[in-house]
Amino acid sequence: MFYAAAAALIVAMLLALVRAFAGPTVYDRILAVNHVGAQTVLLIAVMGFLTGRPDFLDISLLYALINFIATIAVLRYIKRDRAKADTES
Repeated sequence: MFYAAAAALIVAMLLALVRAFAGPTVYDRILAVNHVGAQTVLLIAVMGFLTGRPDFLDISLLYALINFIATIAVLRYIKRDRAKADTES
């Protein structure tokens, strides 16, 4: 059953990557990459359960924090870049 969950997570990640490359706006791409990061956290947790290594949960929590901080940083950069472009016009 957990192998099916891992396979479903991988399929969801692939679909989100397709959305990241085909997204019409930058925000769609950021959301898709954030989704891939969240799915990666779940996949690491499932793989830790399958291999019987509970320390993978610590790794997945650290990855979740890095994903969150990176998403906020990219959104702030985009916001600053857009504000800068608006003032130049």
